[in-house]
Amino acid sequence: MLTPEAVASSKDTIRTLVVGANRGIGLELARGAKARGQKVYATTRKSSDTLSELGVVRVIEGVDVTKDDDIAHLDGSLEGVTLDRLIINAGILKRTTLDDPNFDAVRRQLEVNAIGPLRVAAAIRHRLADGGKLAILTSRMGSIADNESGGSYGYRMSKAAVNAAGMSLARDLADRQIAVALLHPGYVKTEMTGNSGHVTPAEAATMLLDRVDDLDMEHTGVFWHANGEELPW
Repeated sequence: MLTPEAVASSKDTIRTLVVGANRGIGLELARGAKARGQKVYATTRKSSDTLSELGVVRVIEGVDVTKDDDIAHLDGSLEGVTLDRLIINAGILKRTTLDDPNFDAVRRQLEVNAIGPLRVAAAIRHRLADGGKLAILTSRMGSIADNESGGSYGYRMSKAAVNAAGMSLARDLADRQIAVALLHPGYVKTEMTGNSGHVTPAEAATMLLDRVDDLDMEHTGVFWHANGEELPW
């Protein structure tokens, strides 16, 4: 049985799910998508007043991308909803060096940054309409060819892994004409970077949403900078 919001949705209105929308880039992605006239669903582990006040269709709380039960809860919360776009933003950064590799931190980043997006995509893909779009926020630090400074083992490894997952998703979802993008937001002023970035979350979100708008099957599996530059693997 369709939910009231699904019945009310126009076929011409883009329905977008932003996973990890409580703050920073994810919050601005939800805000920006709504400003573009999209019907936005947003997930968070714990909601904030700022997210609640955006006026999205629904905030789905209690979603940790590392937990199967939470992803099942997310799927159930979308009963009757057909999505046009799925944007997976959840991610963490923990410093690791060769002198202090902190393997627990490496494992945690792999679980959140690489396995988490795959867990979401695997569970939610049946909610995506044929011809829909899937965007995964990754990082230039996942590029092996672009690694000129070393270090950051857990973060680099996790982002390289999610890039590999994204390419496989592009191949596996091609028969449904679902296009997949791997998007680097740039160096953004967020809590993760200690607010030392080059662009604000709102500026990054605007560029990222432009890339999702531009995404088509000709470019599925592309590793993009938010500014439109194609990045090396």
